[in-house]
Amino acid sequence: MGKHQSVSIRQISKNRAEQVGYYRFLENENVTVGELVRSLSDHCVSHVEGKHILAISDTSEINLQSHVGRLKALGVGVVGNNKDVGFYIHPTLVLDAENGFPLGISAVKLWTRDINHQDKHERNYQLLPIEKKESYKWLRSAEETQKCLTIGNAKIVTHIGDRESDIYEEFATVANRDNHVLVRARIDRRLVGKTSSLYTYLNQQPSATVYTQVLK
Repeated sequence: MGKHQSVSIRQISKNRAEQVGYYRFLENENVTVGELVRSLSDHCVSHVEGKHILAISDTSEINLQSHVGRLKALGVGVVGNNKDVGFYIHPTLVLDAENGFPLGISAVKLWTRDINHQDKHERNYQLLPIEKKESYKWLRSAEETQKCLTIGNAKIVTHIGDRESDIYEEFATVANRDNHVLVRARIDRRLVGKTSSLYTYLNQQPSATVYTQVLK
């Protein structure tokens, strides 16, 4: 699939026999998600030596409601609307910071929500330890990506996430000399060594550059 840049079994198969072989491989009980993820991660780690890499994480909802008649109940739960069935996936794509070339996938987290999934209020979400929250995925992905440093000998890892990744625990446990954290801010945090908060401080800074975009 990686070689052919496609997840369509029909497209990557040269003939019917090869197509059947792919399906048998994927349906084999000895082929686990964990092993597939480990293979992806190992491949990524082997391509990062000496590089400053960008580890970009995001979450996708996989809605399988249209396939509900053909699905096995195992491995699926409810998704965002608490009605449709599916699962969630949180991969981390690694790029070469110098040229943007994709080097692989360093981490993948898959999970489902229970059919009787409670909302945040019902679960007292704010009182839960970070390990019990879905937002723990950001820390887990960063932890898995550490193999790029410890085994792959990458130079620097910059962990990149959207507004959802703006959580205190990520700055407190991930950021250090070799691990940089870049997120789209959603919280007006206090800044170390500054009297102003993040948003106020940024508003006081001069523009670094100006881009002009012509719309047609």
